[in-house]
Amino acid sequence: MGTWDATPFGNDTAADFAGDLDDLALDERPAAVREALEAVLRETDYLDRSEGDTAVAAAALVAAQCPGGPPADPIYGPEQPVPDLPDDLRTLALAALDRVAGPNSESQDLWAEAGDGLQEWHAELDKLRKALKTDPN
Repeated sequence: MGTWDATPFGNDTAADFAGDLDDLALDERPAAVREALEAVLRETDYLDRSEGDTAVAAAALVAAQCPGGPPADPIYGPEQPVPDLPDDLRTLALAALDRVAGPNSESQDLWAEAGDGLQEWHAELDKLRKALKTDPN
């Protein structure tokens, strides 16, 4: 599975997404975050783990910019700064997290197979949700 922990950047796919962001021009990074979130919402069939892991990482970047949000992973997250992300990404990130943690999602299924790992993964997603729901004003 290429996963070492339940944190948003605790897998190969999310770490690769962070590296891909670092390779983009600063002004292209918000669009890449948006695309990662929108991709999981467009998928009406079974959601592939790689899309799910990327969306969780993107949601973590949005949450990191919210008041009291957990910081992005300093080791596996992007090394380069992510510019201020538009506030509308909060709603998109929440919907993406719900999709990844819902039915017809390989990420959800794989964590369910991991036993206790499912609770830890859901706890990590809940941290992101809490930050994303915080009033920006």
